[in-house]
Amino acid sequence: MDHETESSAPVVSNRVMEIVVAGLFALFSIIVMMDSARVGAGWASDGPEAGYFPFYVGLIMLVSALAIMGTAIFRQTNADSGTFVEKHQLALVLQVLVPSSVFVALVSFLGIYVAAAIFIAFFMYWVGKYPVQKIVPVAVGVPVALFVAFEIWFLVPLPKGPVEAMLGF
Repeated sequence: MDHETESSAPVVSNRVMEIVVAGLFALFSIIVMMDSARVGAGWASDGPEAGYFPFYVGLIMLVSALAIMGTAIFRQTNADSGTFVEKHQLALVLQVLVPSSVFVALVSFLGIYVAAAIFIAFFMYWVGKYPVQKIVPVAVGVPVALFVAFEIWFLVPLPKGPVEAMLGF
């Protein structure tokens, strides 16, 4: 199999994604409608209850989602659907999504500043192919600048980890 053909192989079609996204919107709409009904979605003596407008917005969203889902499901052919994402495109997205997810998880253990330093260094090395002498100043300098800006100037505390505790912050 040709490498170009293999890397541009479709992973998922537009039709499948339309069905999935419409299903998620329908689920979200049902949650909105149920919560609106819980707080009151009717009309009281003094006007609409707290959930009145959110309930009807949720209802409109649900009807729209079901219409989109029905159109996608009952479409005669998948050929005119097109490709939503190809293999190489998905690989590029995952190349950013996976490390970003690891970064978010590390924030709770290491704090935002150390996690940001690791994240920046990793991306500069892996994706940017920068040499270490350029990576270290940027990976250390950016979190230090963020610390100064948020913690000292704006007085906005961000999640800190064991390194900041060791340094007395």
